[in-house]
Amino acid sequence: MKKTFLFCVTLLVAVCCGHQETSPLGLKDALGDDFLVGVALNRTQILSLDSKADSVIKFHFNAAEPENCMKSEAIHPEEDRYDWTLADSYVDYCTGRGITPYGHVLIWHSQLSPWFCVDENGNDVSPEVLKSRMKEHITTVMTRYKGRIKGWDVVNEAIEDDGSWRQSPFYRILGEEFIPLAFQYAHEADPDCELYYNDYGMHHPGRHKRVLELVSMLKDRGLRIDAVGFQGHMGMDYPDIDTYEKYMREVANLGVGICITEWDMSALPTITSSADVAELAKSLGIAPENMLNPYPDGLPEDISRQWNSRVEEFFGMFRRNSDIIRRVNIWGLNDSSSWKSTPRRRDYPLLFDDNYSPKDVVISLTSNK
Repeated sequence: MKKTFLFCVTLLVAVCCGHQETSPLGLKDALGDDFLVGVALNRTQILSLDSKADSVIKFHFNAAEPENCMKSEAIHPEEDRYDWTLADSYVDYCTGRGITPYGHVLIWHSQLSPWFCVDENGNDVSPEVLKSRMKEHITTVMTRYKGRIKGWDVVNEAIEDDGSWRQSPFYRILGEEFIPLAFQYAHEADPDCELYYNDYGMHHPGRHKRVLELVSMLKDRGLRIDAVGFQGHMGMDYPDIDTYEKYMREVANLGVGICITEWDMSALPTITSSADVAELAKSLGIAPENMLNPYPDGLPEDISRQWNSRVEEFFGMFRRNSDIIRRVNIWGLNDSSSWKSTPRRRDYPLLFDDNYSPKDVVISLTSNK
């Protein structure tokens, strides 16, 4: 009786003080009526080397993307050699846990196999050779996972902030035609698979305008494009939420869905080449020399509250637009595994902390379905 009483008192104190270590529901359960909730998986997670991470993934997520293992330098390192090892494990990991796997990415200028666009002398290949290589790569990869991958990012980051075409090797050799060709080859390889164009900084007017033109062009040619991926790399002062919502609706009005494909939100002050660093540091109470890494030992409570509040505002906007949003995919599981956080610049951009404990916004989202 005494032990029971002490347990009840301890539990009551924990609840009253807000010390809640787990969510009442998983994110997939709380938000499942609105859209799929996904996470980007790294090698450690794919190979089930972290049991705590595995339990969080199974509890909270019903969709996933691979961080790196399906990019061409990893999956197709040499012209006559594919490495399926980790990509196969990724698909098996997802399907074995009832998680819907998505593919990332077929054509991208970064993390590109060094041989892909050049000949034996290091010179650009001809347009016909590049077309052949693109078709062979897309067909081989998509055929292997046909019926197992729900959708693919076909082309990634082909547009600059100002709306100009990125001067990638693909554009240099084929011009903008490489994009419809990639979508054509992808549809031919797997006619039932969903196909997406994916890009970051979708709040920039120039990129937004070009994306609208790109979607219209693909549709006018009778090519399949199911959704546009809005990479959700955000900060405390960007993007403007109303602009982001407006741009999503305008893209969706062309008859495609929206996927938030790489969501994270930096908690650090935004520093640009034009910023007055000293003035910004003063306003934040941070020494100018510490601006690169202002919170190495954890977020101040007021910054943490602001971060959680802003994240909840965006998720509220996502839910408000669930008629067009198919999936929200978080780009990483916890802070320490985020690409945004390094020893030299400690960031806190994800929904779970280093110990996989849910942050306040997760508790809020899963407590109010």
